[in-house]
Amino acid sequence: MDAIAKMAGFGAGTLYRNFENKDALLAALLDRHYEGLEERRLEIEAAEEDEARALERWIEALGDWMLAYEGLPEPLRAACRSESPLTRTCQAVIATTERLLKAAQRKGLARTHVTGRDLFLGALAIAWAGGDRTAGEDTTKVLRTVLKSGWQESAAFVGSAG
Repeated sequence: MDAIAKMAGFGAGTLYRNFENKDALLAALLDRHYEGLEERRLEIEAAEEDEARALERWIEALGDWMLAYEGLPEPLRAACRSESPLTRTCQAVIATTERLLKAAQRKGLARTHVTGRDLFLGALAIAWAGGDRTAGEDTTKVLRTVLKSGWQESAAFVGSAG
C-alpha cells in the first residue's frame, strides 16, 4: 500500500483512510470493471437464444474481466476461500454463472454435475495461466476450448463451431 501511495503521489495515510487494505482498494477498482461485465451480460442475454452459446460468451467475458489487472486472479481466488472486500463481487459473478449454466443444463446442453463455481474457478485458472509469462499466444483460447469441452454435453459440443 505504501508503494501504491508513493506511485500515486500522496501519503500512505491518505490511502489507508480510504482503503483498509489492498483488497479494499482492488474491490473499488473492480467496481468500474464489474459494471462493464454486467453490460456484457445484458448484451449476451439479449442477443443469444442458444443457452450454450450464451454461457460460452459469458465465460469469455468473465475471463476478460479477470484480466483487467495484472495479478488479479490470485486475489479473486483468495476471495472465494475467505471473507474479503472482493468476496461479494465473486459471489455475484458465481451466481450469474450458475444461472446461465442452469439454463443450459435445463436444455440438456451442459453437464448436470458442473456448477457455476466450477466454471468461475476454471475461468480464473485460465486467466492466471494466460497471464503467465510462459504462456503462448494461443494459451487462453486453447484453455477456453478445453473448459468448454468440460462443461458442454458431448452431443452439443460436437455440433458446435468450436
